[in-house]
Amino acid sequence: MSKHSVVRIPHPNEEGCAVAGILEQTEEVTVTKGRAIALILHGTAGHKDYLYQKRLARTLPIDSFRFDFRGNHETPGTWRTDALDDDVADLAAVVAYLRGHLGYRIALLVGHSRGSIVGFRWMCTAPEAQEVDGFVNVSGRYRMRVHSPAGQAWQREIAEKGAALWTPVVARRQLALRVTAADLAAFAAFDTSLVWDHFPAHVAVLTVHGLADLTVPPYDAVIYARALGGRAPGTHTLHLMEDAGHNFEGGRGRGRGQLRDGVWGEHGKEARL
Repeated sequence: MSKHSVVRIPHPNEEGCAVAGILEQTEEVTVTKGRAIALILHGTAGHKDYLYQKRLARTLPIDSFRFDFRGNHETPGTWRTDALDDDVADLAAVVAYLRGHLGYRIALLVGHSRGSIVGFRWMCTAPEAQEVDGFVNVSGRYRMRVHSPAGQAWQREIAEKGAALWTPVVARRQLALRVTAADLAAFAAFDTSLVWDHFPAHVAVLTVHGLADLTVPPYDAVIYARALGGRAPGTHTLHLMEDAGHNFEGGRGRGRGQLRDGVWGEHGKEARL
């Protein structure tokens, strides 16, 4: 029988902050040392249960952990559009806890949008990434300076008012998030080019992108395919979904279901799980 547990991980870089997450286990076990686990990473102003994440976690054939980055949903902190380095530190804190306290082996990362960017950076810089078998890049941005229609609207509002106010609805609650010119400049300066030379050569990668994505251009998926397709023994598979948007809405209602099926169907061919 599967087991679903709420876990709060003390953050080593911020006193009084605990990263809120959900541990999904395929069966009830008392010893987790050496077990494979997947990490599921949400995107901008998202949370651990949005879009496909909860359903994916409950259908994977291995244990999984999904969590809120700092400043999102149930994890304390201040949300900032440029806090990508902080997000990488959050991921590192989660990895350290799962490995050090529970003995898990990080086998798979699944990142959506901003979560993909963060996951790529961790994979390119963390020694622990050498034990990972697979990486799933969902709607991941490569060209940080290419602005979406929403980003262009932020720029116009910043020019007029000095800052933009973003009011997304997250977990049925409307937020008021401030974005400045300095935030956008720092976000754009985040270096994604490490994937060309520093992404582990053995890791199987699946890139999934909707052709109707208006937030991250589908061509960014092609760039990742070029960057990661020449590695050995690692592989790269590119899966483009017609009519699917950034959050896999559309696709005649099948987008998110196809995404869930594709994550394991493609990755499982290569994984050492």
